[in-house]
Amino acid sequence: MRLNGEISSGEEEEEVVVVEKSEAGTTPFLGQNVVVGYALTAKKKKSFLQPNFIALARSKGIYFVAIDLSKPLQEQGPFDVVLHKLLGEEWREIIEDFRQKHPDVIVLDAPDAIQHLHNRQSMLQDVVDLNLSECNGKVGIPRQLVITKEKDPSTIPYEVTKAGLKLPLVAKPLVVDGSAKSHELFLAYDEFSLSELEPPLVLQEFVNHGGLLFKIYIVGESIKVVRRFSLPNISKHELSKVSGVYRFPRVSCAAASADDADLDPSIAVRCCLSWYMSANNFSR
Repeated sequence: MRLNGEISSGEEEEEVVVVEKSEAGTTPFLGQNVVVGYALTAKKKKSFLQPNFIALARSKGIYFVAIDLSKPLQEQGPFDVVLHKLLGEEWREIIEDFRQKHPDVIVLDAPDAIQHLHNRQSMLQDVVDLNLSECNGKVGIPRQLVITKEKDPSTIPYEVTKAGLKLPLVAKPLVVDGSAKSHELFLAYDEFSLSELEPPLVLQEFVNHGGLLFKIYIVGESIKVVRRFSLPNISKHELSKVSGVYRFPRVSCAAASADDADLDPSIAVRCCLSWYMSANNFSR
């Protein structure tokens, strides 16, 4: 594959770049130009495709080309990589069909891999499956209970009692679909207020963690750790006096960064893992 002409960091100019296939039809990545077709939400394009990043990528022979959603994906490209973050069953079918017809193209990420990470139950199960019992310290997940959408909310207190979960409980929507609602977080202090929650959701025992968590991003051999502010510890005294369900704004988002905070080193912190697997480790 080769590129004809210059590619600027402007999206409008990127869309009209002419890309031709080599005789082999694919591009070896080492020493060759790499074309990344992207289909992102406006928010992600604004945060991700910064001019400095585009310039750095271009200096290394990596070119970002916007995918035109008004045209069939099969008619665009050719691409070495397709980077996407769009919602909806229609797009899922489009990208899956593209993967089947172009197995040589790396798709980040495959629909099945994304679906796996969007489900909070299966997401945490991966941590359990790592079986890190021989490492220094303890690696685990909170005790949890999945409440499916078929459940009557009035039965949630009974389900919690039957499962033996201890209050307080963190309630999270079961599926993370990118919407603001999917990032809502509730803290339930008593079992009777659990009936106010709306399934499907995951209930997890709240674990005191010093009001801080780590997010660990893993892509291939690269590891990035960031600190984020989280929910504060809950004392036994507070638990005995507080009741009801309390809604919290989005916790541990980028705006809640604690990387530069002057924190007490004696605080015991437990890690919250956000696994972003590379194409080689997860999607392929």
